[in-house]
Amino acid sequence: MVEISQFKITTLPFGLRPKSSGPDIKIYDYLKEDGVRKMVNDHYDLLVESTIKDIFPPKGHLLEEAKKRSADFFVQRLGGPQYYKMSRGNPMLANRHLPFKITPKTRIVWLDCYRQVLSKLKDVPENLVLSFWYWLDGFSNWMVNQHDEPQFKMDFKLPEK
Repeated sequence: MVEISQFKITTLPFGLRPKSSGPDIKIYDYLKEDGVRKMVNDHYDLLVESTIKDIFPPKGHLLEEAKKRSADFFVQRLGGPQYYKMSRGNPMLANRHLPFKITPKTRIVWLDCYRQVLSKLKDVPENLVLSFWYWLDGFSNWMVNQHDEPQFKMDFKLPEK
């Protein structure tokens, strides 16, 4: 298992999207499809109890569908069957996430939930877990679509006549 302290979260200026070569897909050899689905399921279970739970479906059928879509994406991204592409087309995840308010703080909570899940993976080489983490850390910047706080506030009154 990888110590949770090894999962560092980088912060970037709003709108900066780093290039990524992707995770080492050899992790799929260890997790297999069932392991990826469990990882995503555990992640969502933490998310729906987190401070950002309002941007996720509540427990029930809709949450299970969201878990499936996310797991399909990660299975595909890690070299497994292309379930996501077959059911939803090309990922275009930044566009798909536009309806949701994803701020830098939201990203950190999302990543922290993954940090907790990844730190509990057993029988997966540390270098593969960390490769996946580094990719998640960079990838998650692509989803940020709003500032945490307004950059300025316009507070003025029109002159009275």
